[in-house]
Amino acid sequence: MDVQAFEAHATDAELDDLRARLAAARFPEPETVYRPGPDPRRWDQGVPRADLVEVVRYWRDEYDWRSFEEHLHRIGQFRTTIDDLGIHFLHRRSPRADATPLIMTHGWPGSIAEFTHLVDELADPADADTPAFHVVVPSLPGFGYSDKPTTTGWGTEKIAAAWVELMSRLGYREFVAHGGDWGGNITTVLAGRFPDRVLGIHTLFAEAPPGLSTHGLTPTERRWAEETRDFWQFRAAYAKQQATRPQTIGYSLVDSPVGLLAWILDKFAEWSDTADSPFETISMDRVLDDVTLYWLTRTGASAARIYYESHNSLDPELRVDIPSAITMYPADIEKCPRPWAQQRYRRIVRWATPQTGGHFPSLEVPEYFVTDLREGLAAVLAADR
Repeated sequence: MDVQAFEAHATDAELDDLRARLAAARFPEPETVYRPGPDPRRWDQGVPRADLVEVVRYWRDEYDWRSFEEHLHRIGQFRTTIDDLGIHFLHRRSPRADATPLIMTHGWPGSIAEFTHLVDELADPADADTPAFHVVVPSLPGFGYSDKPTTTGWGTEKIAAAWVELMSRLGYREFVAHGGDWGGNITTVLAGRFPDRVLGIHTLFAEAPPGLSTHGLTPTERRWAEETRDFWQFRAAYAKQQATRPQTIGYSLVDSPVGLLAWILDKFAEWSDTADSPFETISMDRVLDDVTLYWLTRTGASAARIYYESHNSLDPELRVDIPSAITMYPADIEKCPRPWAQQRYRRIVRWATPQTGGHFPSLEVPEYFVTDLREGLAAVLAADR
């Protein structure tokens, strides 16, 4: 099938325009809950002005987008058209004959930038006894260098079917899958709808069927359920906005780099396992790789529409009967009790609860993330042997 090599390259004029917009930024007055750091309450009204001013300065004066572009090129970038939509993806074939095809799906406000620093390690580990993978990292429709859908319909069910077609075009009849956030949702759909193609999954997302009782849960599991309920009731305004009015917020996200940065940085701060700032565990460069990718591809609005297409859309009757490895990081925004998860994922072969890490573990705790991913996928691949 038609798979073409692709090279990302922003023009100098685009980068100059970004710097000019950053230099001309207008900031509001400081928040009225100001406290000296470190103190997580500094973020009670959103991104503190002083923090944002410093990141904007660094983005304008020091950040190097070209190094990220070069990294993408070294990994290998491609595009193909599926259902009339261009899909961009990274593809790194392992030199190992025993490698297993692996598709890794990002979420929002993430992107392929969540995984770029791990691709080589997964494809060609130094230890010959460590599992190796042919790594495929697609950009979701409306994200990055994938096309922006011009009609409704590109929800998680259609994306999962597109991923099966993508893997077929690359010659991968069977494969394993990983994801978190929307990527975890899509990975669940892949496992439930295509058990003849997916050998097993590793996911950071486990959504139980609705209506389950808390009776019989441990105190920790009850706390998880309460925290998740609290998140969706009091801390999910961003999701409701993007699920109902993505076009409205999209104007700000595409027109203002500072607005885009604040919208995304707020989530890196709130959802990371840190005491104050996301930069305690994630470098500013890695966050700006992600934000700059959104900016240069003008995908703030189109990426937000995944919420309009798929918010609360996971089929309550969907069941996963292939081997599944599930990891619940302690500071993630949704943590599903195992008894609940087992009602949907009926062959959990590995369940991990790390001591540290939040919603972006590939960036927060990359060494642990890679080890956990390898061990989880090794467990699912061994399950049917």
